[in-house]
Amino acid sequence: MTIALRVLILCTQALGAAANGSDLWHATGTKIVSQEVQFSNGQAHLAGTVYLPETGDHLPGVVVLHHAGLATREAALYRHLKEGLPSLGFAVLVFDRRGSGQSSGDFASADFETLADDAIAGQRALAKIPRMDQTRIGFWGLSQGGWLAVLAAGRSADSAFAVAVSAPLVTANEQMQFATSNLLGVRGYSESDVREMLDARKAWIGYLHGTNSRDVAVAALRKSESKPWFDLAYLPKASQVTTDPQHDASRKRLDDDPLVAALKVTVPVLFLYGDSDLWVPVARSVERLKSLSSQRPNIDYAVVADANHEMMFPVNDKMEVDVNATRKAAPQAPTYFMILGSWLSRRVGK
Repeated sequence: MTIALRVLILCTQALGAAANGSDLWHATGTKIVSQEVQFSNGQAHLAGTVYLPETGDHLPGVVVLHHAGLATREAALYRHLKEGLPSLGFAVLVFDRRGSGQSSGDFASADFETLADDAIAGQRALAKIPRMDQTRIGFWGLSQGGWLAVLAAGRSADSAFAVAVSAPLVTANEQMQFATSNLLGVRGYSESDVREMLDARKAWIGYLHGTNSRDVAVAALRKSESKPWFDLAYLPKASQVTTDPQHDASRKRLDDDPLVAALKVTVPVLFLYGDSDLWVPVARSVERLKSLSSQRPNIDYAVVADANHEMMFPVNDKMEVDVNATRKAAPQAPTYFMILGSWLSRRVGK
């Protein structure tokens, strides 16, 4: 059922109630029910909640992947999915990321493929619910979760779609150079500070890639540790630099190119970006998507006006990263909701 038809039914119900003289301002909306689910990927046991409309069968479904800083299911960022999508006839699974909440496992040592496979295990758990349509379950993610949604859709044998919100189509290292430069800038640091931070990052990454020595990386990081901006730079301390760069988890994560994962996906994929995103090089990502979508009709993309990284209004955005700020972050841009709902209904809904 399309969004337009659901709105028409809602209006008709409201008019019928008025004509009958019963509760003039009341219209019955979709009742949402929930159930707990447990599933596993390897040694990790994962816990989540499924939200779905009270009635209806052969439901499509969405498995939610995590923003890097929002690991548990109660984060405000996921509320619009579990409260809004069931009204469009979708079931939504939100689970605690491995190593957080009620889920076991070690997040720190997990690579992107493992995190994507956690979501695929969730897809299988969702498919076991009798009211689900097993052929219409896909993935949604924002930021790092957007990367993972695309990766999961390519790794799953029977995914139906992927939605990647604020997920850059550049390597993590390129994205972090862009983001940390902006972060220091909005916090009032000078261009000289930004250059020094980028030089330290270059020395660290150079060591991981074998283009400079560990001593060069350690010296650059030790110098940076004394700077007031160091905690904003997403750099390791000198004492934390690996002695085995070939097997360092950071190297693989920073080198992963999400375009490679996008090329492996054959199901419908939607990429969404905010026009005021300070964390993601949107222009570069859209440039790559223009070329990609011209060859791959399964790929759609859009840039949402007046929206930042979390699809919130970009009012005095200071790129807050503390726990209290990120837990409260939730989309606000109306265009984002409209594009998401209409695309899902058109591509996946009945």
